[in-house]
Amino acid sequence: MSKSAIRAVIFDMDGCLVDSEPLSLEAVAAEIRASGLSRMTADHVREKYLGISISTICQDIGETLGQACPEGFAERVEDRLFEAYKTGLRLIDGVLGLLEALDRAGIAVAIATGSSVRRLEKTLEMSGLAPHFDGRGLSSDQVKHGKPAPDLFLFAAERLGVPPSRCAVLEDSPHGIKGAAAAGMRPIGFVGGSHLKGCEAAQTSVLRSAGAVEVIDHLSTAYRALAPFRT
Repeated sequence: MSKSAIRAVIFDMDGCLVDSEPLSLEAVAAEIRASGLSRMTADHVREKYLGISISTICQDIGETLGQACPEGFAERVEDRLFEAYKTGLRLIDGVLGLLEALDRAGIAVAIATGSSVRRLEKTLEMSGLAPHFDGRGLSSDQVKHGKPAPDLFLFAAERLGVPPSRCAVLEDSPHGIKGAAAAGMRPIGFVGGSHLKGCEAAQTSVLRSAGAVEVIDHLSTAYRALAPFRT
């Protein structure tokens, strides 16, 4: 009988489980503009910061401004985002079917996100995904080094009790792909989020260059990519 060597799948959250990246990119851009960089757009944020933790973004903004990052920057970004969630938060098409298929196969799941613990919990609650990741939603706030370091992925594997070599990762950013590869996991790129509409081919190339063994554009093909069968 054929079965997969993969025993766990670790998901990035924004842009892979929930189609929140357009909302997030605009929230970050709006707060950066309010901090004094008036020409910052959501497209600029996507190009420079996709997959980067808010603390790293804040540090970079402070360096650009030549002063400390404005106090409360991260909290204000999240407040903007949660307000947008009330009408704009959507699941990525196919996510519930994928989670059900993984569960039937006995493949564990976790989240490894560069978002804060606060944002992680709020996103899971408002999207309805919280029951699927009870105790298995992990944030870069909980490790020393965020993506592209492997720390967060290794932490997730440890939480699941699965060796890194038996884990696959779904990521939409090169930083996440690099981190998964560095952790010794199977990195799969995803370009199906609405924030990548129109630039799927370019992002596919970026993700492959970062180390993705495969890149998919819809979650209907994710199971095969994440947990390929072997004889």
